[in-house]
Amino acid sequence: MYWASGGKEVIDETQKDAAAFGVQIEKQPEQKIDFEVFQENWDIVMMFLRCQTQWNTTFGGVVGLKYEVLLLDGGLFDLYHVDNRQEMLEGLQLMETVVMSEFNKEKK
Repeated sequence: MYWASGGKEVIDETQKDAAAFGVQIEKQPEQKIDFEVFQENWDIVMMFLRCQTQWNTTFGGVVGLKYEVLLLDGGLFDLYHVDNRQEMLEGLQLMETVVMSEFNKEKK
């Protein structure tokens, strides 16, 4: 996914790889990959992408971000010199809530 790659282009070679194994994959409709992020939310989105491997999970699914990775001395907030830690945390928690409901949809 484009957004999850931090804005880098993702080269999809699925068709080429499948053809190498003699598999024909039906061409899927192209999905729009562009979306708008308001300037005031940009830093929060970028921090959220940096947290992509920092999820607490259980057998029941995803339960939330590992806040210690963000907040402890030397954590991401320090590393990226976050000035308004409260605003950043609240923005991340909002995104986290939406993502957790999407991740856990199949569990319900």
